[in-house]
Amino acid sequence: MHIGISGSSPSDLAVKTIKTSLDDHGIVSTYVGNKSRKDVDCIIVTGGDKGVRNYFHKTQDPQIPILGVSESETSGFLAQIDLKEFSSYVNRIKKQDYDTSEFTRLGVKIDGKPVSSVLNDVAVFPSKSAMLMEHILRVDHEEVWHDSSDGIIISTPIGSSAYSMSAGGPMIFQDSAVFGIVSVNSLDITRRPLIVPDTSVVEIDDISARLYCEVILDGIDRFKIVNTLECVQSDPPARIIKMKKDSTAVSALTKKVRLAEDLLNMPPSSKLLLKTLEYEGILTQRELAAKTLLPDRTVRLALRHLLDKGYVKKKISIRDARQKIYEISN
Repeated sequence: MHIGISGSSPSDLAVKTIKTSLDDHGIVSTYVGNKSRKDVDCIIVTGGDKGVRNYFHKTQDPQIPILGVSESETSGFLAQIDLKEFSSYVNRIKKQDYDTSEFTRLGVKIDGKPVSSVLNDVAVFPSKSAMLMEHILRVDHEEVWHDSSDGIIISTPIGSSAYSMSAGGPMIFQDSAVFGIVSVNSLDITRRPLIVPDTSVVEIDDISARLYCEVILDGIDRFKIVNTLECVQSDPPARIIKMKKDSTAVSALTKKVRLAEDLLNMPPSSKLLLKTLEYEGILTQRELAAKTLLPDRTVRLALRHLLDKGYVKKKISIRDARQKIYEISN
Protein backbone atom coordinates (compact mmCIF):
# COMPACT_ATOMS: atom_id res chain seq x y z
CA MET A 1 0.00 0.00 0.00
CA HIS A 2 1.22 3.49 -0.87
CA ILE A 3 -0.36 6.58 0.72
CA GLY A 4 0.16 10.21 -0.27
CA ILE A 5 0.19 13.06 2.25
CA SER A 6 -0.88 16.61 1.44
CA GLY A 7 -0.36 19.61 3.71
CA SER A 8 1.16 23.06 3.87
CA SER A 9 4.71 21.65 3.58
CA PRO A 10 6.67 18.42 4.20
CA SER A 11 8.03 19.97 7.41
CA ASP A 12 4.58 20.74 8.80
CA LEU A 13 4.05 19.11 12.22
CA ALA A 14 0.76 17.48 11.20
CA VAL A 15 2.38 16.01 8.08
CA LYS A 16 5.29 14.65 10.13
CA THR A 17 2.92 13.15 12.72
CA ILE A 18 0.91 11.33 10.05
CA LYS A 19 4.02 10.05 8.27
CA THR A 20 5.43 8.72 11.55
CA SER A 21 2.19 6.84 12.31
CA LEU A 22 2.16 5.32 8.83
CA ASP A 23 5.84 4.34 9.08
CA ASP A 24 5.20 2.67 12.44
CA HIS A 25 2.57 0.46 10.78
CA GLY A 26 4.78 -0.43 7.82
CA ILE A 27 2.89 1.70 5.30
CA VAL A 28 4.85 3.44 2.56
CA SER A 29 3.97 7.14 2.38
CA THR A 30 5.10 10.10 0.27
CA TYR A 31 4.49 13.82 0.59
CA VAL A 32 2.63 14.73 -2.63
CA GLY A 33 1.33 18.22 -1.92
CA ASN A 34 -1.30 18.93 -4.58
CA LYS A 35 0.46 17.09 -7.41
CA SER A 36 -1.27 14.37 -9.39
CA ARG A 37 0.00 10.91 -8.41
CA LYS A 38 -1.32 7.72 -9.97
CA ASP A 39 0.79 5.45 -7.76
CA VAL A 40 -1.00 6.11 -4.45
CA ASP A 41 -4.06 4.32 -3.06
CA CYS A 42 -5.35 7.40 -1.23
CA ILE A 43 -4.17 10.80 -0.02
CA ILE A 44 -4.35 12.11 3.54
CA VAL A 45 -5.03 15.86 3.61
CA THR A 46 -4.32 18.00 6.69
CA GLY A 47 -5.96 21.28 7.63
CA GLY A 48 -9.55 20.17 8.31
CA ASP A 49 -12.43 21.12 6.01
CA LYS A 50 -10.59 24.19 4.74
CA GLY A 51 -7.56 22.05 3.87
CA VAL A 52 -9.77 19.63 1.93
CA ARG A 53 -11.37 22.48 -0.04
CA ASN A 54 -7.92 23.91 -0.75
CA TYR A 55 -6.67 20.54 -1.96
CA PHE A 56 -9.49 20.12 -4.47
CA HIS A 57 -8.92 23.66 -5.78
CA LYS A 58 -5.34 22.80 -6.67
CA THR A 59 -5.23 19.10 -7.52
CA GLN A 60 -5.42 17.93 -11.10
CA ASP A 61 -6.68 14.45 -10.16
CA PRO A 62 -9.79 14.52 -7.91
CA GLN A 63 -10.48 10.82 -8.51
CA ILE A 64 -7.99 9.61 -5.91
CA PRO A 65 -9.91 9.24 -2.61
CA ILE A 66 -8.73 11.55 0.17
CA LEU A 67 -9.01 11.39 3.95
CA GLY A 68 -9.30 14.77 5.66
CA VAL A 69 -7.55 15.21 9.02
CA SER A 70 -8.19 18.10 11.38
CA GLU A 71 -5.83 19.46 14.00
CA SER A 72 -8.77 19.94 16.37
CA GLU A 73 -11.17 17.61 18.16
CA THR A 74 -14.10 18.89 16.12
CA SER A 75 -15.16 16.75 13.18
CA GLY A 76 -16.37 18.57 10.08
CA PHE A 77 -18.36 17.66 7.01
CA LEU A 78 -15.27 16.80 4.98
CA ALA A 79 -12.57 16.07 7.57
CA GLN A 80 -13.79 13.65 10.24
CA ILE A 81 -10.55 12.52 11.87
CA ASP A 82 -8.64 14.45 14.54
CA LEU A 83 -4.85 14.35 14.33
CA LYS A 84 -4.64 13.04 17.90
CA GLU A 85 -6.76 10.00 17.06
CA PHE A 86 -5.24 9.35 13.63
CA SER A 87 -2.97 6.51 14.81
CA SER A 88 -6.00 4.54 16.03
CA TYR A 89 -7.38 4.47 12.45
CA VAL A 90 -4.19 3.43 10.65
CA ASN A 91 -4.95 -0.31 10.76
CA ARG A 92 -8.35 0.32 9.17
CA ILE A 93 -6.69 2.45 6.50
CA LYS A 94 -4.19 -0.35 5.85
CA LYS A 95 -7.03 -2.85 5.42
CA GLN A 96 -9.01 -0.31 3.38
CA ASP A 97 -11.83 -0.75 5.89
CA TYR A 98 -13.73 2.43 5.09
CA ASP A 99 -16.45 3.90 2.92
CA THR A 100 -15.86 6.45 0.16
CA SER A 101 -18.46 9.15 -0.49
CA GLU A 102 -18.74 11.20 -3.65
CA PHE A 103 -19.37 14.93 -3.39
CA THR A 104 -20.71 16.99 -6.27
CA ARG A 105 -18.47 19.83 -7.39
CA LEU A 106 -19.27 22.98 -9.38
CA GLY A 107 -17.24 23.72 -12.49
CA VAL A 108 -16.79 27.47 -12.90
CA LYS A 109 -16.02 29.77 -15.83
CA ILE A 110 -15.41 33.49 -15.30
CA ASP A 111 -15.85 35.56 -18.46
CA GLY A 112 -15.38 32.35 -20.44
CA LYS A 113 -12.18 31.28 -18.66
CA PRO A 114 -12.25 28.04 -16.58
CA VAL A 115 -11.04 28.30 -12.96
CA SER A 116 -10.96 25.87 -10.03
CA SER A 117 -13.99 23.66 -9.39
CA VAL A 118 -15.59 24.22 -5.98
CA LEU A 119 -16.89 21.87 -3.28
CA ASN A 120 -19.05 24.34 -1.34
CA ASP A 121 -20.12 27.40 -3.25
CA VAL A 122 -19.34 30.13 -5.72
CA ALA A 123 -20.44 33.68 -4.89
CA VAL A 124 -20.48 36.97 -6.79
CA PHE A 125 -20.33 40.22 -4.80
CA PRO A 126 -19.20 43.82 -5.30
CA SER A 127 -15.58 44.31 -4.30
CA LYS A 128 -16.72 46.67 -1.51
CA SER A 129 -19.52 45.94 0.96
CA ALA A 130 -22.71 48.03 1.35
CA MET A 131 -23.08 48.25 -2.42
CA LEU A 132 -25.77 46.85 -4.69
CA MET A 133 -25.04 44.58 -7.62
CA GLU A 134 -27.29 44.13 -10.65
CA HIS A 135 -27.33 40.82 -12.45
CA ILE A 136 -29.38 38.49 -14.61
CA LEU A 137 -29.80 34.84 -13.65
CA ARG A 138 -30.24 32.31 -16.44
CA VAL A 139 -30.84 28.59 -16.01
CA ASP A 140 -30.29 26.45 -19.12
CA HIS A 141 -30.00 29.72 -21.11
CA GLU A 142 -33.46 30.95 -20.08
CA GLU A 143 -33.76 34.14 -18.01
CA VAL A 144 -35.11 33.51 -14.51
CA TRP A 145 -34.73 36.97 -12.95
CA HIS A 146 -33.15 40.40 -13.31
CA ASP A 147 -32.23 41.46 -9.80
CA SER A 148 -30.52 44.06 -7.64
CA SER A 149 -29.05 42.64 -4.45
CA ASP A 150 -25.92 42.45 -2.29
CA GLY A 151 -24.76 39.47 -4.37
CA ILE A 152 -25.62 35.93 -5.36
CA ILE A 153 -24.52 32.47 -4.12
CA ILE A 154 -24.65 29.15 -5.96
CA SER A 155 -24.05 26.15 -3.69
CA THR A 156 -23.64 22.40 -3.86
CA PRO A 157 -25.56 20.19 -1.39
CA ILE A 158 -22.56 20.00 0.96
CA GLY A 159 -22.12 23.78 0.69
CA SER A 160 -25.77 24.53 1.40
CA SER A 161 -25.13 24.53 5.16
CA ALA A 162 -22.33 27.11 4.92
CA TYR A 163 -22.52 30.62 3.42
CA SER A 164 -25.75 29.89 1.56
CA MET A 165 -27.63 28.95 4.73
CA SER A 166 -26.42 32.13 6.45
CA ALA A 167 -27.99 34.11 3.61
CA GLY A 168 -31.36 32.37 3.96
CA GLY A 169 -30.81 29.46 1.60
CA PRO A 170 -32.23 25.96 2.18
CA MET A 171 -30.32 23.08 3.74
CA ILE A 172 -29.92 20.36 1.12
CA PHE A 173 -29.23 16.72 1.89
CA GLN A 174 -25.84 15.53 0.62
CA ASP A 175 -27.16 12.97 -1.87
CA SER A 176 -29.61 15.37 -3.55
CA ALA A 177 -28.92 15.93 -7.25
CA VAL A 178 -29.47 19.69 -7.11
CA PHE A 179 -27.80 23.07 -6.69
CA GLY A 180 -29.07 25.95 -4.56
CA ILE A 181 -29.19 29.60 -5.71
CA VAL A 182 -29.63 32.53 -3.31
CA SER A 183 -29.88 36.22 -4.16
CA VAL A 184 -28.51 37.92 -1.02
CA ASN A 185 -30.67 40.72 0.41
CA SER A 186 -32.56 41.34 -2.83
CA LEU A 187 -34.47 44.61 -3.28
CA ASP A 188 -37.36 42.43 -4.45
CA ILE A 189 -38.97 41.25 -1.20
CA THR A 190 -40.69 38.40 -3.05
CA ARG A 191 -37.37 36.95 -4.22
CA ARG A 192 -36.84 33.44 -2.86
CA PRO A 193 -33.97 30.91 -3.10
CA LEU A 194 -34.10 28.46 -5.99
CA ILE A 195 -33.34 24.75 -6.25
CA VAL A 196 -32.29 23.58 -9.72
CA PRO A 197 -31.20 20.14 -11.06
CA ASP A 198 -27.44 19.63 -10.95
CA THR A 199 -27.56 18.97 -14.68
CA SER A 200 -28.44 22.64 -15.24
CA VAL A 201 -26.25 25.32 -16.76
CA VAL A 202 -26.40 28.27 -14.35
CA GLU A 203 -25.31 31.65 -15.74
CA ILE A 204 -24.99 35.03 -14.06
CA ASP A 205 -24.47 37.81 -16.59
CA ASP A 206 -24.87 41.55 -17.16
CA ILE A 207 -23.16 41.95 -13.77
CA SER A 208 -22.68 45.56 -12.74
CA ALA A 209 -22.03 47.68 -9.65
CA ARG A 210 -20.49 51.07 -8.87
CA LEU A 211 -17.14 49.31 -8.38
CA TYR A 212 -15.90 46.08 -9.94
CA CYS A 213 -17.33 42.75 -8.75
CA GLU A 214 -15.56 39.60 -7.58
CA VAL A 215 -16.19 35.87 -7.76
CA ILE A 216 -15.34 34.05 -4.52
CA LEU A 217 -14.69 30.30 -4.74
CA ASP A 218 -15.33 28.36 -1.50
CA GLY A 219 -14.46 31.50 0.47
CA ILE A 220 -10.81 30.97 -0.56
CA ASP A 221 -9.96 32.30 -4.03
CA ARG A 222 -11.11 35.63 -5.45
CA PHE A 223 -11.26 36.67 -9.11
CA LYS A 224 -12.35 39.91 -10.74
CA ILE A 225 -15.33 39.45 -13.05
CA VAL A 226 -16.35 41.70 -15.92
CA ASN A 227 -19.66 40.31 -17.09
CA THR A 228 -20.41 36.57 -17.05
CA LEU A 229 -20.20 33.62 -14.65
CA GLU A 230 -21.08 30.08 -15.76
CA CYS A 231 -21.51 27.11 -13.41
CA VAL A 232 -22.08 23.46 -14.34
CA GLN A 233 -21.58 20.15 -12.59
CA SER A 234 -17.89 19.24 -12.55
CA ASP A 235 -16.90 15.69 -13.45
CA PRO A 236 -15.56 13.68 -11.73
CA PRO A 237 -16.92 14.36 -8.23
CA ALA A 238 -14.66 14.61 -5.19
CA ARG A 239 -14.10 11.25 -3.49
CA ILE A 240 -13.74 11.52 0.29
CA ILE A 241 -13.07 8.69 2.73
CA LYS A 242 -15.51 8.34 5.63
CA MET A 243 -14.24 6.55 8.75
CA LYS A 244 -17.11 7.39 11.12
CA LYS A 245 -20.54 6.08 10.24
CA ASP A 246 -22.30 8.17 12.87
CA SER A 247 -21.10 11.44 11.36
CA THR A 248 -23.74 11.86 8.67
CA ALA A 249 -24.87 14.92 6.81
CA VAL A 250 -28.29 14.59 8.46
CA SER A 251 -26.88 14.65 12.01
CA ALA A 252 -24.65 17.59 11.14
CA LEU A 253 -27.61 19.50 9.70
CA THR A 254 -29.63 18.76 12.84
CA LYS A 255 -26.90 20.34 14.95
CA LYS A 256 -26.94 23.40 12.70
CA VAL A 257 -30.72 23.79 13.11
CA ARG A 258 -30.39 23.77 16.90
CA LEU A 259 -27.53 26.21 16.75
CA ALA A 260 -29.57 28.54 14.51
CA GLU A 261 -32.24 28.72 17.20
CA ASP A 262 -29.63 29.68 19.82
CA LEU A 263 -28.12 32.28 17.49
CA LEU A 264 -31.24 34.41 17.78
CA ASN A 265 -30.26 35.40 21.32
CA MET A 266 -26.55 35.98 20.63
CA PRO A 267 -24.86 39.40 20.33
CA PRO A 268 -24.05 40.25 16.69
CA SER A 269 -20.29 40.11 17.34
CA SER A 270 -20.59 36.57 18.74
CA LYS A 271 -22.63 35.49 15.73
CA LEU A 272 -20.01 36.86 13.36
CA LEU A 273 -17.15 35.13 15.16
CA LEU A 274 -19.01 31.83 15.27
CA LYS A 275 -19.80 31.96 11.56
CA THR A 276 -16.19 32.90 10.76
CA LEU A 277 -14.88 29.93 12.76
CA GLU A 278 -17.39 27.64 11.07
CA TYR A 279 -16.31 28.69 7.60
CA GLU A 280 -12.59 29.32 8.11
CA GLY A 281 -11.78 26.63 10.68
CA ILE A 282 -9.30 27.03 13.55
CA LEU A 283 -8.12 30.63 14.09
CA THR A 284 -6.20 32.68 16.63
CA GLN A 285 -7.69 35.78 18.25
CA ARG A 286 -5.56 37.98 16.01
CA GLU A 287 -6.73 36.14 12.90
CA LEU A 288 -10.36 36.51 13.99
CA ALA A 289 -9.91 40.25 14.41
CA ALA A 290 -8.30 40.53 10.97
CA LYS A 291 -11.00 38.50 9.20
CA THR A 292 -14.00 40.12 10.92
CA LEU A 293 -12.57 43.67 11.09
CA LEU A 294 -13.85 43.89 14.67
CA PRO A 295 -11.86 45.75 17.37
CA ASP A 296 -9.61 43.55 19.53
CA ARG A 297 -11.69 44.28 22.64
CA THR A 298 -14.93 43.27 20.88
CA VAL A 299 -13.34 40.03 19.66
CA ARG A 300 -12.07 39.28 23.17
CA LEU A 301 -15.51 39.85 24.76
CA ALA A 302 -17.31 37.87 22.02
CA LEU A 303 -14.91 34.95 22.47
CA ARG A 304 -15.48 35.00 26.23
CA HIS A 305 -19.25 34.81 25.62
CA LEU A 306 -18.87 31.90 23.19
CA LEU A 307 -16.49 30.07 25.55
CA ASP A 308 -18.87 30.53 28.50
CA LYS A 309 -21.77 29.16 26.43
CA GLY A 310 -19.71 26.20 25.25
CA TYR A 311 -19.98 27.01 21.54
CA VAL A 312 -16.23 27.49 21.16
CA LYS A 313 -13.17 25.78 22.64
CA LYS A 314 -9.76 27.30 23.35
CA LYS A 315 -6.66 25.17 22.87
CA ILE A 316 -2.91 25.50 22.62
CA SER A 317 -1.69 25.38 19.03
CA ILE A 318 0.38 22.29 18.24
CA ARG A 319 2.26 24.41 15.69
CA ASP A 320 3.22 27.09 18.24
CA ALA A 321 2.70 26.40 21.95
CA ARG A 322 2.75 30.15 22.64
CA GLN A 323 -0.47 30.68 20.70
CA LYS A 324 -4.07 30.00 21.69
CA ILE A 325 -6.39 28.80 18.96
CA TYR A 326 -10.19 28.78 18.86
CA GLU A 327 -12.53 26.28 17.26
CA ILE A 328 -16.19 25.36 17.25
CA SER A 329 -17.10 22.79 19.90
CA ASN A 330 -18.74 19.46 19.04
